[in-house]
Amino acid sequence: MKGQIWETRPLEYWEKAKELRARWEKSSDRPDTVVGQGNTSFVVDWQQAFPAVTVIEDNPRGSTIAAKYLKEAREFRLASEIRGWGREICGYHGVFWGEQFIGRQADGTPFPERQFVVPIPCVCDCHAKRGQQCRDFKPVPQWMTDFTIYLGDYDEARQESMLEHRNWCLLKTINDMERIFGQALDEEKLLELIRTSNEIKQYRQEIFTLMAHKPAPLSVKELYSTYALGGLVKLPMKEVVEFWKMVRDEVKWRTENDVAAVGTERYRWMEAHPPGYYFLKYYRYMEKYGAVCIGSQYTNFTFAQLERKADGSISDRDYTVVDENMKAIRQLDGTPADKVAYEPIFSRDMPIETREDEIRFITGADARHPHHFKPDEYLRPYALNEFADIYQVDGALLPLWRSGVGCTLTRKEQARRLRKVGVNVMHYEGNQGGDNTDFDEKRMIEQLDQWMESQGLRKFEE
Repeated sequence: MKGQIWETRPLEYWEKAKELRARWEKSSDRPDTVVGQGNTSFVVDWQQAFPAVTVIEDNPRGSTIAAKYLKEAREFRLASEIRGWGREICGYHGVFWGEQFIGRQADGTPFPERQFVVPIPCVCDCHAKRGQQCRDFKPVPQWMTDFTIYLGDYDEARQESMLEHRNWCLLKTINDMERIFGQALDEEKLLELIRTSNEIKQYRQEIFTLMAHKPAPLSVKELYSTYALGGLVKLPMKEVVEFWKMVRDEVKWRTENDVAAVGTERYRWMEAHPPGYYFLKYYRYMEKYGAVCIGSQYTNFTFAQLERKADGSISDRDYTVVDENMKAIRQLDGTPADKVAYEPIFSRDMPIETREDEIRFITGADARHPHHFKPDEYLRPYALNEFADIYQVDGALLPLWRSGVGCTLTRKEQARRLRKVGVNVMHYEGNQGGDNTDFDEKRMIEQLDQWMESQGLRKFEE
C-alpha cells in the first residue's frame, strides 16, 4: 500500500555481528599461526581443520578498507599502480596489495606477511592474479584449484570429470600443506565443519526466504555487514551457527510482526554484485524515496539457492530439472523450452567416511550442482530474473565496472532480460567496488533522482 508507514526497530544481533567481525580482523595477530591468503571455500572452510592456520580473505578486507579508510585506500592503490597494476585490476586487490607493498595495514598495524596462497577458483580472472602478486612479493607456496567451464548443452560426463578434477586439486593442496608446514589435517574437525556448514546453510536459507516478505525485514545494508560471517570471514563454526540462528530468529520475528528495514517502503530494488563500498550512502539516499534494496545475487543467491515452486511457494532449488519458471524466461529469448533432465552427482546426504569423501562433499557443495561449470546456463543469463521474481522487485541498479570483469560480464544482456519482465534498470559507471578512482558521486546522485522521478516517485520531504 503506497504511503503506509511500517514499524522499525534497531537490530538486536548487531552488536554480536560487530564483535565477530572485529575478532576476525585481529585473527592474524597470533604469533603461532601460519598466515595465508585467498578465498579457499565459500561453503566449508576446510583450512580451519589445521591446528594453526589462519586464512585472510582479501575481498572482505578490501571492502572494509574502501568503506572505512578511504584516504588510506587511495594510498594503497597508488602503491599498486606504480608497481604496474592498473585500474583494470579488482579494487579489492589493489588496496589489499598496497598494504603489502607499504608494509602496514589501514589501521597502522604491521602487515602480516603471508606464508602461503590458495586463491579461490572463480570465473572472475582477478581471483587468480591475487595469488600471483603475494607469491611474487615474497616467494611462498601457491596452490590453484582450476575453475573449468564449458558452453553449450549440459554434459553429465564432462560435469563429473570436472568435479573430480576439483577434488584432485584440493586433495593435493591439503597434502602439500601437511608436508610443508608439518601440520596434520584434523579430519574429525573437518567432519564437524561439514556438519556445521549444513546448519549455517539452513539458517541462511530461511533468512533469505523471509526476505521476500513485504515489508522487507532487512535491507542489503544489513546483509553486506553479516553475510560473509562464517564464509569469507573465518570464525569458530559453532559460534557462527549460534550467530546465524540468532539472526534467523530475529528476522522471523520481524517478518511475523511486520517490522521493516525501511519504514516507508513502497519500492523494492535489487543489485547484482558488490556495491561501491566507498559510497554506501546511496542506500540511505534511496530510502528518501521509500525505496529498499532487497539484496543482490552477491548476497542472497551466493548462500541460498532458491526458486519459486509451481504452487507459488519459495524454497530450496531443485536441481533435477529446469523448472517451469526457467522455461518461461528462456522463451523470452526464443530459446527451446523443453525440460532438461539432470542426474544429480552430488547430494548433501552422501555418506562421509574418508578424507576423499570429505573433499567430494566440499567441492560438490561449492559447485551448487549442476550450474557451477555452466554459468551461461544459469548464473549469468537467468539468475537476476529469478531473483526479481522471488523478491518482487520494481527496479535494478547494475554497475558497469571498468575493472573486476567477473562483476560486469553479461551485465547489458541481464538488463535487457530484466526489462522484458517489467523491471526498471539503471546502469552507472565506475571502478569495481573497492576503487573510487573514476567514480563520480555527484553524477550518481543525479542519476538516482532522474531514475526515480521517471518512475513517478519523489522524495518524501518533497
